[in-house]
Amino acid sequence: MAPAEDYAEKEPSRPEVDELRGATLLEFGNLWCGYCYRAQLLVSEALESHPSVRHLKISDASGRRLGRSFRVKLWPTLVFLKNGREISRLVRPTVLAPPRRTGSRQQRNQSKNT
Repeated sequence: MAPAEDYAEKEPSRPEVDELRGATLLEFGNLWCGYCYRAQLLVSEALESHPSVRHLKISDASGRRLGRSFRVKLWPTLVFLKNGREISRLVRPTVLAPPRRTGSRQQRNQSKNT
């Protein structure tokens, strides 16, 4: 599936989200949010390598029920679901890849001995 372009003003209900099958990324944010804007390239690149992931961009605000049901406090908040259940989340991501160790174990051990 292609990444969603704009944040949807009409949000699905929480029961509808809970019934989603497969992998889903819920992205809570807003068009005018600078953090959200900066995260778009990261999100798009990550989704390109995972085309089967459903991507729902939800326009969030203090009175929006879906964001509150996921306890969203900062934007963007990325909630990863599998079969309607939250398995992970990222808040204000600057990188989407897991951190990698720098250097091999041998190099780290050598630097300790010097």
